[in-house]
Amino acid sequence: MTDGSSKSGIIAARLRNYFLTGLIICAPVAITVWLVRSFIEWADSWVKPYLPSFYNPDTYSPVAIPGFGLLVAIVVITLVGFLTASIIGRSIINFGESLLNRTPLVRTIYKSLKQIFQTVLQDQSSSFKKAGLIEYPSPGLWSLVFIATDAKGEIAAKFDERGMDMVAVFLPPTPLPTAGFLLFVPRDKIVPLQMSAEDAAKLLISGGLVTPDHKPIANAPPRTITQQKRA
Repeated sequence: MTDGSSKSGIIAARLRNYFLTGLIICAPVAITVWLVRSFIEWADSWVKPYLPSFYNPDTYSPVAIPGFGLLVAIVVITLVGFLTASIIGRSIINFGESLLNRTPLVRTIYKSLKQIFQTVLQDQSSSFKKAGLIEYPSPGLWSLVFIATDAKGEIAAKFDERGMDMVAVFLPPTPLPTAGFLLFVPRDKIVPLQMSAEDAAKLLISGGLVTPDHKPIANAPPRTITQQKRA
């Protein structure tokens, strides 16, 4: 009786391990496929309704063709970027922007979004491409942040009057790093990390379970933001 119970326990443990192993393999694949499919369907739902029926493949096919709307969006965005490089295209873009800038409420939203995309997507920009640590919410407790940019404009002027060198950082919550807090932190209070922004996002989303590999630099103590800037 004891031997039978022990064998049943061994079989149950093996089955459980097989299930967990399969779950580790299948769950990321299934979630990735679901996210990609959801994004493609979202793009199609925005683009396809504006396509003439003659150019919409769904008109001729009994089954909806996924991804066609996304492909059209990519082509159109690329074409707009190409036309903007010419004088005529730039004139059209400037005319459209002038109309938006004259529209109340719309101009505020448009200018804010444009500035955000220009700051984040410019090749020379390092905004949100570096991660660091700050003491928050109290001394002795450390939080992971994304380093945005140096304080600018009126905020920078107010800090300069007080002799403060401040950096804007973004403090995201776990597990949704899309929301969070904008904090201005003294430059020498930020501990920069070698990990990429992508690895930092993985660490946040996983709640600390997924930690990126680290290759320490021999005989190199950790440097602050101030030391990096001087270097």
